[in-house]
Amino acid sequence: MKKTSVSHRFLLVAALVAVSAACTPIIEVRGNLPPPEQLAQVKIGTSTREDVQALLGTPSNVTPFGEESWHYISAITEREAFFEPEVKERKVITVVFDRAGTVRAIDNRGLEDGKDVVPAGRETPTAGKELTILQQLMGNVGRFSKPAQGK
Repeated sequence: MKKTSVSHRFLLVAALVAVSAACTPIIEVRGNLPPPEQLAQVKIGTSTREDVQALLGTPSNVTPFGEESWHYISAITEREAFFEPEVKERKVITVVFDRAGTVRAIDNRGLEDGKDVVPAGRETPTAGKELTILQQLMGNVGRFSKPAQGK
């Protein structure tokens, strides 16, 4: 009887360990966030694009229009089991350059500065006529090509 009791306890402990391991959150760090000591070396009015790239590395994103600005983006997410990941921390450092390629401004933003984007529920209409399934099935009746003549 003692062996059965010990094996049941072992199975119970093993099951509890497995369940607790499944509930352990998975933390993911993504992006390219330069260390603060390297960011402090970038000087407004004197540092150039080349200086910034040498110090901070390649940016996560470059603004394709308007003022040239480089964005260094980093996010930390936490996910438990099969649930959606939750963003715990997000940082965006923006380096803005003037036309000569010199740093004009540096901006730091965090998760609290973000705004939720709600997609519009509208649909874009397409050109043409919408057919029912019956019209689609019956639409090809009689539209068979004739065999080629003269062969």
